Amino acid sequence: MPADRAALDAVRDGIPCMLLRGGTSKGAFFLADDVPSDPAVRDELMLRIMGSPDPAQIDGIGGAHPLTSKVAIVSRSTEPDIDLDYLFLQVAVAEPHVTDTQTCGNLLAAVGPFALERGLIAAAGPSATVRIRLRNTGDVATASFATTDGRPDYDGPAAIDGVPGTACPIDLQIAPSRPLLPTGNVVDEVAGHRVTLVDDGMPVVLMDAAEFGVDGTETPAELEARADLRAEIERVRLAAGALFGLGDVNDQSVPKMFLLSPPRAGGAISTRAFIPHRVHTSIGVLMAASAAAGIRIPGAVGAEMARLGDEAAAGETVLEHPSGAFTARVSVEQSADGVWRATSASLRTARKLFDGRVFARPRL
Repeated sequence: MPADRAALDAVRDGIPCMLLRGGTSKGAFFLADDVPSDPAVRDELMLRIMGSPDPAQIDGIGGAHPLTSKVAIVSRSTEPDIDLDYLFLQVAVAEPHVTDTQTCGNLLAAVGPFALERGLIAAAGPSATVRIRLRNTGDVATASFATTDGRPDYDGPAAIDGVPGTACPIDLQIAPSRPLLPTGNVVDEVAGHRVTLVDDGMPVVLMDAAEFGVDGTETPAELEARADLRAEIERVRLAAGALFGLGDVNDQSVPKMFLLSPPRAGGAISTRAFIPHRVHTSIGVLMAASAAAGIRIPGAVGAEMARLGDEAAAGETVLEHPSGAFTARVSVEQSADGVWRATSASLRTARKLFDGRVFARPRL
């Protein structure tokens, strides 16, 4: 369908859309052929589909929170040895803004099942393994999940904190080609604070919660209610954006900001993540990988307070978060030239929630 017609027909005729939960996020999934190819036209359409800008997203399918105002656009890949291309869009809730500067590891968990449902890939046996190019970052991920009769299995025994019940496990593996420390420094001084900048699939800033008057037991709502805290973290974020090479990040959703404190529930570290203006009710997959990798580097912010027990030998790092814990499996090593690199793996689940046509509102 031509791009201009796709935008027009979306009001009266709708466009094919599948709503899936991936990990602890929820998003609208589209085939690339079903949405406009022009980024500006596409983004404007996504705002109208999700119901932005409006804090309640009452006139769209967004869930009034950054974790439920997400979009995945999937297609067959033309790259050798790659099965799928996955473009992630973060749709702002209260502002008319869409960004593709980050990816989403939670929605990544649902990309394989969606592609199988839509016939982009096939599964002949009891499982499927797909190679996915994350178009936002250029990284490549491998996803494995169970299938029956050529269709994804959604029922299963895997439980993840932040999601009720159980579902079929999905294994994700990713190995970014970039250095783990974007500045090459284990610690940087940013806006008057001692921080560690890490990118193991997601740019994050690791900060000592005590420096910000946070003890690590606060709820997301309690942290969001502190205007002074939000302003100070944003000041650090804006300064850190340039050090990541991201330029002006005023209108971007990266880097993510982590307040770290000693663990209290048997994990390795306690986390509160600003994403970047709301506080995550749990933790994102790639955010967790970056934080877990960072605290394994001697001298990094959070390394001294982290409690890496016997599971550390297996590469497992348990990150405590507001709704439970997340186990990140990371491998960190320093090469002969002093550069730190990491690979990560995680267990997620996903579920198809709705399949049909979505109808965009006529205008912003």
